[in-house]
Amino acid sequence: MIEDKKINNIGVIQNIFLENREKLNISGVKDVLSFDDQMVIVETELGMLTIKGDNLRINKLSLDTSEVIIDGFINNLMYSDVEKGIGKKGGNFLGKIFK
Repeated sequence: MIEDKKINNIGVIQNIFLENREKLNISGVKDVLSFDDQMVIVETELGMLTIKGDNLRINKLSLDTSEVIIDGFINNLMYSDVEKGIGKKGGNFLGKIFK
């Protein structure tokens, strides 16, 4: 496996390696906010990342190296860029009331 690290326009490097939909290695991790056997929510340098699947478990978490490894059957990876305002456009119900 060749690792291609490129710095994006905000100066952050993040890699996501998914091996056979069973092992997920993520770099650039700030924190794990929530996890259970069907969903893991990770705060990364590039926004919130939600991982959905079955029998998920955190195999390794190192905030010193900003890395997390998740094992299980991965069904879905989804970013939400809350920090950048993307995803805030529509807002939620309470946000619209108190606008």
